[in-house]
Amino acid sequence: NEEDAYTGNARFYHNLMFYFYAMPFVLGDDGINYTAVGSTRLDGKDYYGVKVSYLDGVGDSSNDEYILYFDPETNVMSWLAYTVTYGKEEKSDRWSYIKYGKWNPVNGITLPKSLTWYKVEDGKPTEERSTMEFDKITLTETILDDDVFAKPDGATIAEL
Repeated sequence: NEEDAYTGNARFYHNLMFYFYAMPFVLGDDGINYTAVGSTRLDGKDYYGVKVSYLDGVGDSSNDEYILYFDPETNVMSWLAYTVTYGKEEKSDRWSYIKYGKWNPVNGITLPKSLTWYKVEDGKPTEERSTMEFDKITLTETILDDDVFAKPDGATIAEL
């Protein structure tokens, strides 16, 4: 209830960055469809892709679609194309693109060092828009106590 408090849609944003960062590892839910797509040229290189879509009612935005683009030499994911349909009743034909920077092993899991969003023209990425770097990433098998996630005294729960 503070003057400069966030007023956006908490439900939409609460897991968004984690979803992009942890791609493709977050794509294991029931109700996901995987479809191979033909070779696509991005930033001067050809990639093969896998399109991800959802059955009706799966997740918060079952009309969202993703295309994961893999380097044919390394089989490592290099690009992600995605649509945003949250709060809409139909699929979108407006694709956004993220390029995944160097992948680094962290305790046996390979995670990206950076994500770069691109401007898009005619449905294809054209130039870098912004980059997010990830430093000091750690993963642990330590199970945290439930009280770590307890609501602090005086806090209110945002409506999701």
